Amino acid sequence: MLAIPVYLAKKYETLLVQNNIPVNLRSYYFKWLRYYLDFCDKYHLEPNEKNNFLAFDEKLCAKNQSVTQRQQAKRAIAIYYRGISDHSNVSYEAKTNSISVVKRQDNSADLNDTDNNQLNPLSGKEPTKIPLIQHTENKEKAVNDIPVLVSPSADGERDSNDTPETELPKITGADWVWVYDGLATAIKVRHYSPKTLKAYKVWTQKLQAFTKSKDPRLLTMDDVKGFLSFLAVERKISASSQNQAFNALLFLFRHVLEIEFGKVEGVVRAKRRTYIPVVLSRDEVNRIISHLEYPYNLIAKLLYGCGLRLFECLKLRIQDINFEMKILTIHDGKGKKDRTLPMPDVLLSELEAQRGKVIALHQEDLAAGFSGTFLPNALAEKYKNASKELVWQWLFPAKTLTLIPDTQEYRRYHLHESHVQKAIKRAVQKSQIPKRASAHTFRHSFASHLLQANYDIRTIQEMLGHSDLKTTMIYTHTVQSVTIKQAKSPLDFDEQ
Repeated sequence: MLAIPVYLAKKYETLLVQNNIPVNLRSYYFKWLRYYLDFCDKYHLEPNEKNNFLAFDEKLCAKNQSVTQRQQAKRAIAIYYRGISDHSNVSYEAKTNSISVVKRQDNSADLNDTDNNQLNPLSGKEPTKIPLIQHTENKEKAVNDIPVLVSPSADGERDSNDTPETELPKITGADWVWVYDGLATAIKVRHYSPKTLKAYKVWTQKLQAFTKSKDPRLLTMDDVKGFLSFLAVERKISASSQNQAFNALLFLFRHVLEIEFGKVEGVVRAKRRTYIPVVLSRDEVNRIISHLEYPYNLIAKLLYGCGLRLFECLKLRIQDINFEMKILTIHDGKGKKDRTLPMPDVLLSELEAQRGKVIALHQEDLAAGFSGTFLPNALAEKYKNASKELVWQWLFPAKTLTLIPDTQEYRRYHLHESHVQKAIKRAVQKSQIPKRASAHTFRHSFASHLLQANYDIRTIQEMLGHSDLKTTMIYTHTVQSVTIKQAKSPLDFDEQ
């Protein structure tokens, strides 16, 4: 498809701004202009002739475009026509990176005049001027039955209520601050994990570097395709990383830039391979735990004994442990899902001792006048004293307090993930186990050992909190198969 020249894209963006077209709709206007120019080029029509829009509209009708889409296309091309045929006494003159107002000497030109001020995208030469599109509220007129906004006054002065002029979109070196602010807002509104925001922000930064800080409003699917292919071919990233990059860009386009994200075809994708997780034997698990000090040894036992993710374990609160029912409740796990797990009998005494230490520390914090713990979402605003209640305290509290700059309050957070990860890494090295084991390896070992004990895989899926059984099926590759390969009728079982 014929691409819009750079100079025309800049000037058309100016026209959209002057006609008060919302930012979230401008990508659609660019799309219709691109389709129209491509249509004229294909059928050898002059794009500056207004009568040729009728043929383009018939083409849209033949393509079963809706009435709303055809009206939007009509409006988009009307703005383009306005840019090449406006003969008000004020015009824009492009100069490097700025725009100045120039008084026109000739006020007698008619609508059919075609001087050097018109936009001709197929001429191969960049015109020097683009007419100013000025507007006023609730005033419109028709140019060949296509509605366009008119100039408010003869002297070309802008009304104080008009939308201020904005800077032309830059091909390189544009400001992306508003993109990152919008990304953070969109993530928080949907209550996504802070880790999701961190990952999506990284891929947005990489896209910005790849496009050389191109104005986000000018981003197209070609930029997305080129970026994803660059990651797979040049950077040789894994399939999972490439999928994460794709999801980040999809979220960015849909919810931040508000640009239609079409089909991504012809992209070189990294080939996904079957991943076999590292699994420890029961003896290896015990050896690693023996080299861990308090409270990391209890955390490792919960990771292995309940199949928890590390962040699920560290986010446990006092109210999540039911000693009477021997049930452990996981709130807001991966995917914002809750689940319950059986509490290991061998850990009952250790968990009761841990609860006692949390109670003693909590009483010390209250006596010192501290503000309690951190609460999820807006619970702190709804329940003013909930942060000081025992049930909301972390099962594994941090050793130091955290200062809130806005309120100058001290609150206690849970133990940081990096502390646990480093402690487990040192324990693996001391154990001299020749495996690439981490905190998540205990979860893999939990599932594999249950499967090896002939537990139902659907039960294991629920305990792990997997949404799809295919995810749990990966553990069938981590244990030896005890399935009988030889087919036999169940009628013959009693004869054995």
